[in-house]
Amino acid sequence: MKRPSAHYRSLILLPLLALAACAPAPVPPEPSAETSATATAAEAVPDVKAHPIEDFIDTTGVAGASFSPDESRILFSSNKSGIWNAYTMPASGGEWVPVTASTTDNTYSEAWFPADERKLVSRDQGGNELDHLYVIEADGSEKDLTPGEKLRATFIDFSTDGTAFYVVTNERDEKFFDLYRYDAKSYKRERLFENKGGYDIAAISPDERWLALSKSRTTVDNNLFLHDRQKNKTIDLTPHTGNASYSAETFSPDSASLLYTSDEGSEFKRLRRYVLAGDKHEDVQSAEWDIDYARYSHAGKYLVVGTNVDGSTQVAITDTTTGTPLDLPELPAGEIRGVEIARSENRMAFYLNGDRQPSELYTLAFGDAEAKRLTTSLSPKIEAGELVDSSVVRFKSFDGMEIPNILWKPHQATSANKLPALVLVHGGPGGQTTRGYNTVAQFLANNGYVVLGINNRGSSGYGKTFFAADDQKHGHEPLQDCVEAKKYLQSLDYVDGERIGIMGGSYGGYMTLAALAFQPGEFKVGVDLFGVSNWLRTLESIPPYWESFREALYQEIGNPESQRDMLVAISPLFHADKITKPLMVLQGKNDPRVILAESDDIVAAVRKNNVPVEYVVFDDEGHGFGKKKNQIEGYGKILAFLDTHLKGDGPTKAP
Repeated sequence: MKRPSAHYRSLILLPLLALAACAPAPVPPEPSAETSATATAAEAVPDVKAHPIEDFIDTTGVAGASFSPDESRILFSSNKSGIWNAYTMPASGGEWVPVTASTTDNTYSEAWFPADERKLVSRDQGGNELDHLYVIEADGSEKDLTPGEKLRATFIDFSTDGTAFYVVTNERDEKFFDLYRYDAKSYKRERLFENKGGYDIAAISPDERWLALSKSRTTVDNNLFLHDRQKNKTIDLTPHTGNASYSAETFSPDSASLLYTSDEGSEFKRLRRYVLAGDKHEDVQSAEWDIDYARYSHAGKYLVVGTNVDGSTQVAITDTTTGTPLDLPELPAGEIRGVEIARSENRMAFYLNGDRQPSELYTLAFGDAEAKRLTTSLSPKIEAGELVDSSVVRFKSFDGMEIPNILWKPHQATSANKLPALVLVHGGPGGQTTRGYNTVAQFLANNGYVVLGINNRGSSGYGKTFFAADDQKHGHEPLQDCVEAKKYLQSLDYVDGERIGIMGGSYGGYMTLAALAFQPGEFKVGVDLFGVSNWLRTLESIPPYWESFREALYQEIGNPESQRDMLVAISPLFHADKITKPLMVLQGKNDPRVILAESDDIVAAVRKNNVPVEYVVFDDEGHGFGKKKNQIEGYGKILAFLDTHLKGDGPTKAP
């Protein structure tokens, strides 16, 4: 069973030789050594076309893949219309056929029914994250399978024989998710598991007898449980001492074993197997990095494993009948994502994503010499050569801890043309800035900003000690890492050390506000996208369906009941009088995680300081901006703000 779906021109060089051929030039005086060196440096600065945000948003996003019953077509999602909708297209490439035509709320494809033309899609309301599951009938009509005002539903997968599908919803108790089995013909359902223990439902065996459940204690410590539906009995699969994390991945097709990842006894997560008949745990695969996921194909012929290697995902597909890796045809530069193997196990769909290439959908018939590219995502207004490759860089922080980062260096950045820079902080707290196509980073780099995506302590992907190093230390050590990131940028000869800002979304937005409030002399500007300003309020107003990891969140950030003084001390809102640098805030009105008041209050407080504050609120967005019109407005205003207050050149105007 798969996990619930979760819903990120070549260089134009000055043609000096051509100009010289058109008309004779006067002979200049003999230059001095100093002026000659200056001229040489100036000539080394590339002339790069700066694109407006509209060109970047003109790029087409695509996601998801599900084969039709005869495997001749694919169901997927795209924001081609400006809003995410579901489409189908031939598996060999061709015309897109809309499945949905929403003009208001983003709609995402989930799965094609295994035996007919019906499809499943999901949609929330204005970004409120209360997703419902809908069936698109063969005649195109739509039916809500999970009606209700406050519930959240997630599609899991179809049963092995395709006669049913599984859904989790919190309709019975808004804090916890129960598991339901829907008949694929009548949509009649039965509850397979009533979740009164506060578990997260992680996997269901193909024979429907066994459930893998998870329960968190902290962000770095949890347990896996095995529930026997036949005996109505639940056992702890992973009793242990100390901190260890476990993640159930999938049951084997014969329901005899469970694959899971764990970092018990090690820094990184390795792939393990629990054999039910012998009550035995055994190692399957390990690496010096986290193994992020593992999936069997429908009948188990193939095992797909993804490993997080220094900010990139490496995918390996193994033929389980021989134990040998599947040889894939040569592909363009990039990393494979979103592998979906068809039920016949004769072909697969996948995405290829690179630094200068947004995700492209491919199909491959096993045994063929070439994969078939189905999409062209990058806007025709932009040439890949105008974009930049990212690189992994590291620096030592104030206490010697090594901090990994992803760096986007603009083509026009040279020692003779020093550019302003931004420290870009990811969300989380335990997120990770990774390589691959990043619209915002590429847009800013193209317009003359060096971007350093920091993986401050507490980021995932670099071992459990590094991941836990920020617990109960927010506003202190992780923030100091950002200050050290500024110093690292200042050490680069192509960065203007006096023009460095900080920017981030969600937790990264908090770090932006914290930097301006607690390190007011360090950064010249801050851009906060839906960031936390008051931890007390945020922790007290988390969505009810986060209940299963409420305590883990308290262990990570702080407990609003017993640590109020500490949370006040690290909340920028209570120290907003210290903010003296220009601030920009962007917020979705319907955000259930960082509510509107978090941004309203910090904006009002900072405006009292008589410093420039720009505030943008989107009425039809939640935690992130998914609609193209809003991305154009929001990211365009960010560039204008940075050009005014960081670069100092005044707002950029579209050509």
